[in-house]
This record gives sequence, C-alpha cells and structure tokens, in this order.
Amino acid sequence: MSDTTLDFGPQTRVIARLAEGVGDEQLADPTPCPDCAVRNMLGHLLGLSVAFRDAARKDLGVTTDTNPGAAAPDLAPDWREALPKVLDELAEAWRDPAARAGMTRAGGIDLPGEVAAAVAVDELVIHGWDLARATGQEYTPDPAALQASHDFLLAAANDPSRGGGIFGPVVPVPPDAPLLDRAVGLSGRDPGWTRTR
Repeated sequence: MSDTTLDFGPQTRVIARLAEGVGDEQLADPTPCPDCAVRNMLGHLLGLSVAFRDAARKDLGVTTDTNPGAAAPDLAPDWREALPKVLDELAEAWRDPAARAGMTRAGGIDLPGEVAAAVAVDELVIHGWDLARATGQEYTPDPAALQASHDFLLAAANDPSRGGGIFGPVVPVPPDAPLLDRAVGLSGRDPGWTRTR
C-alpha cells in the first residue's frame, strides 16, 4: 500500500452504516461468498476488525492467530453494539504511525505492518460490497480505501505465486468499468451478483 496515511475511519463508518441497515430477517440470506450467509459475513467483519485492530497495536495472541481458512463464524448476540465499537477501535489503531512500522501478525501469518494495513483495507472494502449486495443496500466505499483495495488486489492478481488472485480466480471485468467493479472482479467475485430473493 503506497499511502501510509490512509485513514480507515471513512470506510469503517461505511461498514457500520451498512450493518445498521441489516434486518434480523436478512441474517440467513446468502452473500456473494459461497456458503456464507449474512450472519457469517457480519461475524467475519467483527472478527477481522478485532484481529486487525490488535495487529495494528502489535497486541499479538489469540485474536491475531485465527485461521482465515476456518469455517465462516456465526454472529455473537451483541453484534449490533460490538461491531461499530470495534470498527472505531480498528480505525483509531491504524492512525498510529507505529502500526505500519515493523512486523505484526494477522490470520496467524507474520507480515509487515504496511502489508497488514493493505489487507485490512481490502477486507473492509470487499466485504462491505458483499454485505451491501446481500442486503440490497447502496454501497459507496471511501474513495481512498477503494483505490488502495484495487491496487492491492491488482498486485496480487499479477503475482504468479498467488495463482491469479487472493480470494479466488479473477472475474474478467471491462477495463473501463467503474473502479469498484474492477476491484470486485479482482477479488474473484462477479460484480453483477444479485440476491436471489
């Protein structure tokens, strides 16, 4: 990630607004992620926010050692209060320049702080799209976060060691498509995905 001053706050606020707009009746609905319902996506957003908050703080342990390949998490009963709070803490933790300095850990993987920041921003942007699409909400990610996510995904897609993408095979998108559609395609999702109900 080239911008070492990116503020996570605008994007975390977008996620908090999306989460607030989720109705209880939508929690079992599908998302663009296979085998992941809305409740699992919200649980994942809560878990990754905790993990990357602690990665920024260099508070390494149980929360930063979780296996990203594990089954999609279920949703804690207090998620409506917990998620906005943790999103605020995540944004605040990454405002500290020390967060991007040196090494940290997330998902059980040791990585440079700047790389962890790029991964965290990408997770927030792409899973924000997942949540918005699954719940029928408008989605306008923070422009700086979206650009950072796109750049991160493009670099990953062009890295032969990654096998064509981070989350799955890249979905081809026209080069003149909106930046969000191009980022979504690079993440292995179809930008045209819609709810089935």
